[in-house]
Order: sequence, then C-alpha cells, then structure tokens
Amino acid sequence: MPLPLEGICVLDFTRILSGPFCTMKLGDMGAKVIKIEQPDGGDDSRKWGPPFVNGESAYFLSVNRNKKSIALDLKSSEAKEIVHKLILKCDVLVENFRAGVMQKMGFGYDNVKNINPRIVYCSISGYGQTSSKSHQPSFDLVVQGESGLMEATGFPDGAPTKAGISLADVTAGTLAFEGILLALFQREKTGEGQMVDISLLDGLLSLFTYQSQIALMTGKKIQRRGNEHPTITPYETYQTKDGYINIAIGTETHWKNFCKAIQRTDLLVDTCFTVNAKRVENRSILFNTLAPILKSKLNNEWMELLQLADVPVGKIQSLNEALISDVVNEREMVIETTHPKAGKIKMVGNPIKLSLMENKSVLPAPLLGEHTEEILKEIGYLK
Repeated sequence: MPLPLEGICVLDFTRILSGPFCTMKLGDMGAKVIKIEQPDGGDDSRKWGPPFVNGESAYFLSVNRNKKSIALDLKSSEAKEIVHKLILKCDVLVENFRAGVMQKMGFGYDNVKNINPRIVYCSISGYGQTSSKSHQPSFDLVVQGESGLMEATGFPDGAPTKAGISLADVTAGTLAFEGILLALFQREKTGEGQMVDISLLDGLLSLFTYQSQIALMTGKKIQRRGNEHPTITPYETYQTKDGYINIAIGTETHWKNFCKAIQRTDLLVDTCFTVNAKRVENRSILFNTLAPILKSKLNNEWMELLQLADVPVGKIQSLNEALISDVVNEREMVIETTHPKAGKIKMVGNPIKLSLMENKSVLPAPLLGEHTEEILKEIGYLK
C-alpha cells in the first residue's frame, strides 16, 4: 500500500524549525521533499548545538528526515533557472522567511503561480503576509511572549515563563501541514493551487480555546496559576511521599471515584464540594484538605489505587523516562535510522497512525547538498 502523499513533490525553502517540521511531516507521509540550501553552511540549525554527533547537530537531525538536499546559491542566475525547473515539477512549495524575502529572490507567490498555476504555496512567518508586522523578524520565543502564552504560564509569584518546547514553531508547522493538505484536496476539485498563509502568532492564539474565550467574555486578565486549571478542580499536581503526581478530575463520576479511593466519601456531601463549580469557588479549602492525604502515600501506591478506581492520574516523568515507557514502545513512537555521519540514531516518529499505512524505511536527515547531482539529473539539468 503506497503512503498517502506518494507522487506529491515538495520544494522546501525552509530552515530552522517551523518549516522543516512541516516538510518532515509531508515526507513522512510519502511526499518527495527537495530541501534547497545555501552552499555556505545550509540550514542555520546545522550549526545549532551542542550536542553534535560526529559533527551533526541533534537539532537539525530531529526535523529533517525523509528529505533530499540540494545546495544552490540563489543569488546566481543558474540557480534561479534550476529553481524554475523544479517549480514546474513540484506540487507544493514551502518557505518560512519573513514576508518579502521570497519576492526579492524572484519566487514570491505571484511569480511561482505564473510558472505553475497548480502549485500549493505555503508561507510560514511570525505575523503572516498581511499584517503591519509582516516584514519584522521573529522567533518562537518572541511570539510566545507576544501571544500571551508566557504571561499565562508559570506560578503567580514567579516570572512569565515560556513553554518547555518551541510551541509557536511546532504549532505553525503542524498548521502548515494541515493547510497544505486542505489546499491539495481542494486542487483535486478545482485544478488550481493556492497560497497557504501561516502565522506563528495566529497559531498560538488558536490554542488558547477556553482561556481566550474567558478573556473575550469577561475582559479580565488571564492570571498565571501554576499547575491549576482555571475552571476545573481537583485538576493539578499534588505532592506524594516520594514525588509528584497529576490528578485530573474531569467529571462528577471521577470525583465520586476519587473520594471513594481516598476514603473521604464525606467530601461528596460537603456543600463546598458537591459540584465542580463549588469546588472551584472553594479551591484553596479543597487543596488544603487533599494535600496532606496525598502526601501520606508513595507515588506507586496512589497510582495503583487511583487507576483501580478509574481516576485519571499520572506520574511526573522526565522526557527520558517517557521515551522508554511501555506505551511509547507499544505505539512504536521511537524509530531508528542510519545517518551517513552520525551513524545509527533513534528518533521520535510520526504520531499519525493510519490503518492502511505500512511502516517503511526512514531516510535520515541529508548531508548538505547530498542529493544535488541526483536532483539535477532528474530535471534534465545534468546528464
């Protein structure tokens, strides 16, 4: 069974994280991804580290599998002629420069559309192609601050805090993947390509869901709450005798099961805690009631008791622990590939599992310009 995107060719002008994350997802699903890099160093993230494995950046390796690299000096007329030929043969073009950069190179959307009207052209940038800040440079950290995410993350008496991952970048990359698939689907109906315009700021704002709705409806500032949930409790982190666990009481059934498991059924009839709204109103009283109870047993003891009672509960794990956990292994989320310089490496695989999709070998992230000759021969530029 072929992969879903086999037969789709992607011209990849992206670098660093948001764009490469998107094009890697396309490559994982069978698209042929041709990564265009400058000969003098290529993608900036090739130099981001340590750590490096035999000179190869872990950062770069993480988001550039299933791609082929061609090194071109885009300032030269020869390189532009090659890009022109590639555009004619490709279905998708992805770039993540700030607005205006691709136009200066001669490959803005209008120019590319004139060359190939069927192409789906995706631009990823900090502020999109149509805002007053479109031409300003931006990185994940900047947008995390501007979106309100950092002001909403952390503890009330602490400083604004960024997410522990590059959330703006990977969200934009995922939305770009989604937008490209939608545009390809529509092309099947119309025969025409279109532009997909993805903004890191738009993407983060779209994740706020109930938080942004609360802000819009009440006009009140969203406060940092640490590990508390603004509208549900108990739904946070509790200290045990030997560590911490997360308990997520999302329904009244969970609440009943929880109270029975901790042998405090009296809480079910306490007027302060009868329903979630009451528990939120009396959050501090409830926390002070539960904290000493949960601190009386070990992590594993609570895990066994609460899981037996069908209460959502989980340990606080390190990433290293998560990567070797049984469920991650069962889901085949860690895969292996062999890189020509870094050797055998493990990677986090694609989270999209399709019942008709067979596991196929994974191409490691390419060396800079590794496939230049191969690609030039394919388009008839070399013999």
